[in-house]
Amino acid sequence: MNTNMTYLTDVAMITCVVQSGDADVIVKAARDAGATGVLVHQSRGVGIRERLGILGIAVDASKDVISVLVSSEQTDIVASNIFKAGQFDAPGRGFLYITPLEKVATYIPETVKETLRNKDSVQEKS
Repeated sequence: MNTNMTYLTDVAMITCVVQSGDADVIVKAARDAGATGVLVHQSRGVGIRERLGILGIAVDASKDVISVLVSSEQTDIVASNIFKAGQFDAPGRGFLYITPLEKVATYIPETVKETLRNKDSVQEKS
C-alpha cells in the first residue's frame, strides 16, 4: 500500500441548503454540469421559521445540504447550473455558497497522476 498522500489544489466546495426533498434536482444539475462527487445529508435549520407555527406548533425546519467538490475552473459553471435548477432567485428556495479549499487528499490512480505530470511538463516547456 502506498502511504504517500497526494493533494489536489485549485479545488472548491459548493454547498447548497434547500428544503427537504429538493436535493435530487440539485444533484442532477451538478452532475449535468460536470461534477462527479456529490454528498447529500439531512439537517435541521433553526431560525425565525421555527417560531412561525400556528399555536406554538413549529414549522418543519428539515433541510437537505448538498456538498459538491469541483475544480476551480468548473466552479462558476456548476454553481450557475445549480442556481438555475434550484430556482434560488425565488424566495424560500434555499441558498448556495462556495468555499475555496487549500488542499484535498484522496486516492488518485497512477494513470491519472501520470497524465497530470505529463500535462504539467508540457506546460512548463511552453
